Amino acid sequence: MENRVSLKGKTVAITGSSRGIGKAIADAIHQVGGNLVLGSRSNVKQLEENVLQLPLDVTDEESVKGFFEEAVRHFGTIDVLINSAGFGVFDSVIDSRTEDFDRMIKVNLRGTYLTCKYFGKHMVENGEGHILNLSSIAGTTALQGCGGYSASKFGVMGLTKVLQTELRHRGIQVTSVVPGSVSSTFWDEIEPKPEVSNMIPVESIARHFIYLINQPKGAFVDEITIMPPLGIL
Repeated sequence: MENRVSLKGKTVAITGSSRGIGKAIADAIHQVGGNLVLGSRSNVKQLEENVLQLPLDVTDEESVKGFFEEAVRHFGTIDVLINSAGFGVFDSVIDSRTEDFDRMIKVNLRGTYLTCKYFGKHMVENGEGHILNLSSIAGTTALQGCGGYSASKFGVMGLTKVLQTELRHRGIQVTSVVPGSVSSTFWDEIEPKPEVSNMIPVESIARHFIYLINQPKGAFVDEITIMPPLGIL
């Protein structure tokens, strides 16, 4: 990470922070001095220097509310929210399981809605803040075998666009981050496993998040698409 990049004094809350893209982003932010509030289903409450780890189930409103309240209680102000929690099962629509579809909607879409609701209100009260919602190329492009996942991620894109219209004039930036396939632990439980060697390195995605958080004032980035060198995989 370049020495001139610093997030010292900024507090960033990240969902889905125990693995994959969320963990890579957390590691990158820690390297440049940012305070972190890390939420995931596998976390227990733990405090390290500048890092607060909390249990979080983004599908449960009381869990999200508790995560938000504890974050504010500890750090006072949350400057950035990164929604990275995600779940995917890939099959044709007619062969898919309804319970898998429901879970993708709950984790990917409802979870994003709940965190944006609580942290967004806090940011409005402070008059500034930045929400970054991790979507997917499956949220902008129809891909075979991605019915439930695409439905949830298209929903995230729509929700993010509405938030932009509602919060922009109140000083809050809301950004959709739209990656193609990323080489991360997301694929560990997917069968059959795809070839990951040509996917975007997870560390590259993390660096893009650092750039977005650290961008100059005076302009908002509504959407950024980050693709593997060979295109959609």
